[in-house]
Amino acid sequence: MRANFRMQRLFVSAPIEAGKAIATDSDQFNYLANVLRMDDNAELLIFNGRDGEWLARASYPSRKKVDLIPIEITRPQPADSDLHYLFAPLKVGRLDYLIQKSVEMGAGVIQPVMTQHVQGRITSIDRLRANAIEAAEQCGILAIPDVREPVRLTTLLETWPAERRIIYCDEGAETNNPVPALGAIKEKQHALLIGPEGGFSEDERQLLRSLDFVTAIPLGPRILRADTAAVAAFAIIQATIGDWH
Repeated sequence: MRANFRMQRLFVSAPIEAGKAIATDSDQFNYLANVLRMDDNAELLIFNGRDGEWLARASYPSRKKVDLIPIEITRPQPADSDLHYLFAPLKVGRLDYLIQKSVEMGAGVIQPVMTQHVQGRITSIDRLRANAIEAAEQCGILAIPDVREPVRLTTLLETWPAERRIIYCDEGAETNNPVPALGAIKEKQHALLIGPEGGFSEDERQLLRSLDFVTAIPLGPRILRADTAAVAAFAIIQATIGDWH
């Protein structure tokens, strides 16, 4: 069922049950009452990543409090996306963009990975999660990705499950076409790995090439920035072996 983009959508953390009031926090109250100027009994859509999407009614028990009253479910909760997104952090503005686009493109897990040439850093996991929630609210997505703490690339690879294939973008590939390499993948579980600006170090590249559960793909004849490469790679993966296929 398609999302209804004509109505306001809001993420809530509480369980959603018909008729059971959900109290909003101070940020949500300010957004609904002061930014949107939502009236008493106004309707909106709410979701929590577990119980589907619901039509709800705003209720003001006092001037400084708004509750959300679930009325009926509008869309059932879909299965979580199983595509993992592994990425070397970028600087803050572009990092926000990366998180938003990864949610839009179907990432089920968002995993920052620290590489030898990484330029950005993760200062707040809560900020990453907030960006993921905002992207889901705006794009009609019901599942909230699992946003994980940063880990070093070598550590990640040491404990990686062999049944989940890692697909990484290699600017040193001999061809420009990623489709044949993706078409040869037999595993049903996948992860996309995007390196930092300037690429992986030679040691990291050799390590990745030595692992049986890793596939290198090119992304055409042009050199792409890391955030552009992520969107391009998501699109080609989803179109060939993902949920667009």
